[in-house]
Amino acid sequence: MEYRLYHGQCCINGKGCCKQRNKLNTYDWLCDIPKAQQSTDYVEVQFKNTRKAYYLNSNQLELEKGDVVAVEATPGHDIGTITLTGKLVLLQMKKHRIRPDAEIKRVYRKAKPNDLEKCEEAKAKEHETMIRSRKIAEELGLQMKIGDVEYQGDGNKAIFYYIADDRVDFRQLIKNLADAFHVRIEMKQIGARQEAGRIGGIGPCGRELCCSGWMGNFVSVSTGAARLQDISLNPQKLAGQCAKLKCCLNYEVDAYMEAQRKFPSREIPLETQDATYYHFKTDVFKDQMQYSTDKHIVANLVTITSARAYEIINMNKKGSKPLSLTAKEETGKTPKEYQDILGESVTRFDSTKKKKKKQKPQVQSQPQPFAHQPKVLKKKNNNENRP
Repeated sequence: MEYRLYHGQCCINGKGCCKQRNKLNTYDWLCDIPKAQQSTDYVEVQFKNTRKAYYLNSNQLELEKGDVVAVEATPGHDIGTITLTGKLVLLQMKKHRIRPDAEIKRVYRKAKPNDLEKCEEAKAKEHETMIRSRKIAEELGLQMKIGDVEYQGDGNKAIFYYIADDRVDFRQLIKNLADAFHVRIEMKQIGARQEAGRIGGIGPCGRELCCSGWMGNFVSVSTGAARLQDISLNPQKLAGQCAKLKCCLNYEVDAYMEAQRKFPSREIPLETQDATYYHFKTDVFKDQMQYSTDKHIVANLVTITSARAYEIINMNKKGSKPLSLTAKEETGKTPKEYQDILGESVTRFDSTKKKKKKQKPQVQSQPQPFAHQPKVLKKKNNNENRP
């Protein structure tokens, strides 16, 4: 068997694990195992709008990743692209809870030029069909939005993806759409996150939206993730372009949960001889906790380390109270402050240097003669003019 390198990844006689610029791409990490591609007859096929399905290669066709095939559909046939072959398909079917003994549709053949022409003609009608279907739904007064339309490869069926907050009775809509387009109609409801992934855009971070770039499965996001990371509960900043909570709020939740295990409980107040302090804020990265003398407002904030907080809690349990929260008065040592290991300021390029004004050379003035002496005014003598 011949092994060769393809785009920096191993590959066996073809496109089994080659790179695919697609957010739904599954890396075939079993491609370097001998006879792994011929271990099963099941293949994974992807269609438009991130729709995937699994089919049986009953005709024993030599299929590879990236081949365009015609598969069985109800009614007629559909055109899709092979995205996965070999033993890894069985693991993907197990992940999606698809049993191999269930009724699975078949792969007919590799797509012919005639099949591709019909598929392109059907795709060309999708945008016009979506605009017209929106007008029909508006005339019926339905509280729904048709986001996209997908035609089957042979043009005999159309899938309408819609968004709705409440339950919608679209039985009359299906009749009107069937009379208008003369195809079989299928309605499929999607969420606001999926719609944002199809439309795409740029997020507030300046990068492409995660849902349109690489994310395929959407996990529910709650405000508890923002509270755990001490993020301000501002709805305008927490919501994404889909008007739902941002998916990136879940990215660092596990790291924060693990880091906060070494901190004491926030509900435990710290008692000293001066006053009782309540938790206000925790800085996970600096290993510091801030306490206030009032539960509801910020008053007399004191910053201590988690070790110092544990020390005071243990002292309160034994019935003793320290003089103050800070460790300076107790041990004569101040808590360690954060030091920059780079040795240079990261924001050194942010501050603009003020241009120094050129000083003009001072001209030495020549001293004027008798400038320091005051002028003496002569008084007229009235006696001089007398006879």
